[in-house]
Amino acid sequence: MEKERIDKVLAHHGFGSRSDVKKMMRKDHLTVNGKIVRDPGFLIDIGSDVVFVDDEEIKLQRDLYIMMNKCRDVVCANKDGEHKTVFDLLDDSLRHKFLGGDLHCMGRLDIDTEGLLILSTDGQLTHRLLAPKTHVPKTYAVGLRDSLDESQKADYVEKFKKEFWIDREQNESGFDCQPSELEFLEDGKSLDGKTDSAFMQNSSGKVDCLLTIYEGKFHQVKRMFAQVGNEVVYLKRVKMGSLCLDSSLPLGGYRELTEDEVEILKN
Repeated sequence: MEKERIDKVLAHHGFGSRSDVKKMMRKDHLTVNGKIVRDPGFLIDIGSDVVFVDDEEIKLQRDLYIMMNKCRDVVCANKDGEHKTVFDLLDDSLRHKFLGGDLHCMGRLDIDTEGLLILSTDGQLTHRLLAPKTHVPKTYAVGLRDSLDESQKADYVEKFKKEFWIDREQNESGFDCQPSELEFLEDGKSLDGKTDSAFMQNSSGKVDCLLTIYEGKFHQVKRMFAQVGNEVVYLKRVKMGSLCLDSSLPLGGYRELTEDEVEILKN
């Protein structure tokens, strides 16, 4: 049973400061399980108590989970002096501290990479998903500079199935890339058989293949293809663990995860 002070809960749900909440409660605007509550120190159960402010039921939650279809030219940072951030895309109603903590990115995508980004207040889950030892799979839609014939595609698939060396980049050391899964797509087709434009909402050309990796090194996907002599010209994350990007989300759009989707992330 998860108990919290009612003034703290409402302050974290966008009802102003605790002083603002106390003033509201003194005017009998608040009920818990059908009874008027005036004591700001009253303890409520986040999971089971029903709270109304006037005639509106308040959805109580400790943590927030958001799926975003990240667009290009925004960065995964709270603040950036040069570029717009993913947090700038959020509605003002989400710009406050939550009971579970601050909203943060569960992993990052480069400024020129699109696709599935999870924003959450759940630090425990973030740590578990990003810890190297958990090997959570991440799938990317990839567009390549150079076209490949069937023989070259087969060579890439076999190469990526095995561990191979990735050269250093900038200040990042080289590393042995762990085995991954590479699948080339039929011309004009994407993950679920729809056209690239319908599913991928591709902003810059074709999608050639899907790559699933089990680690998250600096610029890893780009460096993997560079190591075999090609260049990534389009990159979009479409899946993390067993959670797929909602294909109805426009680029830059977002929504809260459903309870089932949160469970998918946690299991």
